[in-house]
Amino acid sequence: MVIIPILLLLTFIIAIVKKIPLYDSFTEGIKDALKLMLNLLPYLMTIFFAIELLRASGLSAMLSKLLERPFSLLEIPKELSELLILRPLSGSGSLVVLQNIYDTYGVDSYPARVASVLMGSTDTIMYVVAVYFSSSKNKKSGLAIPISIFVSLAATFVACLLCKIM
Repeated sequence: MVIIPILLLLTFIIAIVKKIPLYDSFTEGIKDALKLMLNLLPYLMTIFFAIELLRASGLSAMLSKLLERPFSLLEIPKELSELLILRPLSGSGSLVVLQNIYDTYGVDSYPARVASVLMGSTDTIMYVVAVYFSSSKNKKSGLAIPISIFVSLAATFVACLLCKIM
């Protein structure tokens, strides 16, 4: 609880000792943050728009139904198909799906345990890619997205295995 005030105090002391203009440094940092936000905004708006279209059109539900069979071959519970579609796109959307899994199957159920592990071990791929590539000079994502999706699917498979044996 006292760590943050101590860090702030140390920052002020170091700035005074090194004769760093603290206010000017702070405003320069704010300027850089505003530039980053302006660069990031189009990428984020595109992702949010695509997510809303995916959900409002019913395409996520259709994809979920379509993927139930392949997921069952990989022994991934069909209850997780919608979560697996939304998780790479939206953190808040996947939290809603996670809550629905909890409400429907109970928090101690196998699908709920796997979903919890997935929420803790995977990330919103498109958001991370948008943040990274909006501030990077290289705007070509290359294999970053396919590799991230593959790793997320591998994490799903491992989460299912771990939750079965635990």
